[in-house]
Amino acid sequence: MNNKTPIEKPAVVSHGSWVKKLGPGLITGAADDDPSGIATYSQAGAQFGLNTLWTLFLTFPLMVGIQIISARIGRVSGHGLATNIRRHYPRPLLFGIVTLLMFANTINIAADIAAMGAALKLLIGGSPHFYAVGFGIVSLLLQVFIPYKRYVRVLKWLTLVLLAYVGIVFAVHIPWGQVVEHTAWPQLSWKPAYITIVVAIFGTTISPYLFFWQASQEVEELEADPQAQSLIDAPNQAKANFTRINTDTLIGMGISNIVAFFIMLTTAVTLHLHGLTDIQTSEQAASALRPIAGEFAFWLFSAGIIGTGLLAVPVLAGSAAYAVAGTFHWRNSLSAKPLANKAFYSIIAASTLLGVLICFAPIDPIKALLWSAVVNGVIAVPIMFIMMLMASHPKIMGSFVIAPGLKVLGWSCTAAMAVVVIGMFWGLFAA
Repeated sequence: MNNKTPIEKPAVVSHGSWVKKLGPGLITGAADDDPSGIATYSQAGAQFGLNTLWTLFLTFPLMVGIQIISARIGRVSGHGLATNIRRHYPRPLLFGIVTLLMFANTINIAADIAAMGAALKLLIGGSPHFYAVGFGIVSLLLQVFIPYKRYVRVLKWLTLVLLAYVGIVFAVHIPWGQVVEHTAWPQLSWKPAYITIVVAIFGTTISPYLFFWQASQEVEELEADPQAQSLIDAPNQAKANFTRINTDTLIGMGISNIVAFFIMLTTAVTLHLHGLTDIQTSEQAASALRPIAGEFAFWLFSAGIIGTGLLAVPVLAGSAAYAVAGTFHWRNSLSAKPLANKAFYSIIAASTLLGVLICFAPIDPIKALLWSAVVNGVIAVPIMFIMMLMASHPKIMGSFVIAPGLKVLGWSCTAAMAVVVIGMFWGLFAA
């Protein structure tokens, strides 16, 4: 994507409030709490009460580490992950990863759009399929016809819907003493159901599409700023940009984990305590909350599903388009006009519309999400392995190969996801 000539330019100094400096990391973190993620966190809280809250204190540093690495690869090299893999690694590996990513993202889009339609039906009645079509088309039109700079601002404001899940705690009684106790000293279990839900939490919070999106968004930011260059060509811009990336990612992943924590907490102190442990979807969680926590909690939870879906669907479709376009060396930028970037936007359209069509197919959404999680877990490990190699590769990173501390964090995340995948398959065969 970055076709600028390697001319040294002065370091770019950002002006304005720190809020204006937030972007790729904030949006990536918020998109992680999509409707399918909400379903996973709700299921964890409903099934096991407060005994899964500890997982989010473990996923947070791992998420921060791997997302910072993906962002740095994009900002330093001036290329997204797929382009870097195409340039430095075997094509069959790239084709396999991107094919599986497309499959997983499309299924995830379908699940999110279906959940949004079901949530709106809960709020106002009507046809969930009709709403699903509307949400899919609106999301697609926003990506295609709104200029990138304006669209990013829309996505940033959409992250505020996550506050709905923080607000719910004010509508229910929270035994904070028990929360602290069970978070610090949870009652762990080796039963397949418990291991499966822990695996699902890791697979939901650390997802391949987030790696591709954040790396590519750093390149988009680079393209959008006429003063900016890839850091390998303008090393004097590194300090300011690394500071921004670190702050942006810390805040984005922090918000993501805090929201996930409150979703688990809310369902634990309401649904679990009332014996409602069989929660499979986000809309089921919203419906179950209504008679226990009241109308306010129900409306906040349902509205949050719609808002997070509107945020997540563009990220899912966009990350798939970045991956495919990078694979075939197509121009890939949301900043470009659709007619000048037909192949890239056609992938966004195809994945979004296919996701809408899947909503009408006789496919069990729970099984679809399960297989999406399986695929995401499987491809996450080789992608992270390759990312770690790229982040340590002087031909890609120049003098900005990652430092030992970040390297340890990145490899720890990769190892943790490998264990998660093994646990996932163990849970599937043991169930």
